[in-house]
Amino acid sequence: MTAFRSIAFVFVASAGALALAACGVAGEGAQESHGDEEYERGAHGGRLLEDGDVALEVTIFENGSPPRFRLYPYRNGEPFSPDNIEAQITLDRLGGDKDEFSFAPEGDYLTSPQVVREPHSFDVSVTAAIGGDQSAWTYQSYEGRTEITDAAATEAGIVTEKAGPAIITETVDVLGRVDFAPGAHAVLRGRFPGEVLSVSKTVGDAVTKGEVIARIESNESLQAYEIRSPIDGVVIERNTNPGDVAGDAPLFTVGDVRRLIVDFHVFASDLDQVKPGQGVSITTVDDAKSSESIIQTFFPTKETATQTIIARAPVPNDDGAFMPGMTVRGDIVVNAVEAPLAVRADALQRFRDFTVVFEKIGETYEVRMLELGRRNAEWAEVLGGVEPGAEYVAQNSFLIKADIEKSGALHDH
Repeated sequence: MTAFRSIAFVFVASAGALALAACGVAGEGAQESHGDEEYERGAHGGRLLEDGDVALEVTIFENGSPPRFRLYPYRNGEPFSPDNIEAQITLDRLGGDKDEFSFAPEGDYLTSPQVVREPHSFDVSVTAAIGGDQSAWTYQSYEGRTEITDAAATEAGIVTEKAGPAIITETVDVLGRVDFAPGAHAVLRGRFPGEVLSVSKTVGDAVTKGEVIARIESNESLQAYEIRSPIDGVVIERNTNPGDVAGDAPLFTVGDVRRLIVDFHVFASDLDQVKPGQGVSITTVDDAKSSESIIQTFFPTKETATQTIIARAPVPNDDGAFMPGMTVRGDIVVNAVEAPLAVRADALQRFRDFTVVFEKIGETYEVRMLELGRRNAEWAEVLGGVEPGAEYVAQNSFLIKADIEKSGALHDH
């Protein structure tokens, strides 16, 4: 007696929409739903494959142990001994990998020494020699899989990258205040008391080093002298007008807004990590502007009010995005390690009890369960679950997950 049966179920993706099929092998310790398509189940909750008066129930057992196939034989609906049954399962995975499983009797079932690795998504071929007769079955058992055309993916904003090496940094987060760099700020006063004869600059006006911005007549010599800017910059404050009498009070404040520094407040608990020479990312509190710099110096005393140490870093400001008095965030890089394999942190999703990404092969996307190492806000080191060079969804991966959940085709372990 020879038989060949094909048991299959597929959800089809329409243009602009995602679709997927569910995992098709249930078993002891596992519960599954399969959308609108069902199949005949055996006494242990697995898929029942029938051929005349014999049948084979395929399950995946994973209660407190790695998942392995178990096969339960039936004749005329009744269990019988698996001792004289030879069976084999071949799993064809997306991308071309094949997994082969052999079986040996154990109690009232056959079990495989090989573990069924995640994801449980494959085309299944089962062969069995039962009482000298050969039986064969095939079926699709998909989970976490969907198809979408490249055009529809682009329209939806799905962006992919290839998994590869990345620099993973550890940072200490700090707050700081922008100020003028030393030598980039000057307060101008009259050298001698006297009447202000003229003023040529006001607040916001650009000045160059040596440029005359006011003239004053000395009360003692009755001679006029000039107030010149000692630096390039802009007028920050103007406190005088023609006809005023200049004394000891400041007349002008000039600053070079291209030369700024940030004083970061570092808590004592972080001082063993933060050192001069470390890189720091400087970002405005509204995330509108960011810049890279280096921690240059530490102040030798603590701030009385905050009990923090000031760490100073210059901030480039040719475009004028930073201003003195502005509060900014700083991410000080205290360690950096090259991970041989990493994925974008934004790509990570939760699927069942796993952290996953979705690999793209052709126009099909499928879940990949990850073992992760070090991670930061940008990158996650991959220790297992995806191969170097694999193309995965790096942006808007939640769209793939949402479609899987919407379809109801989930394999719930």
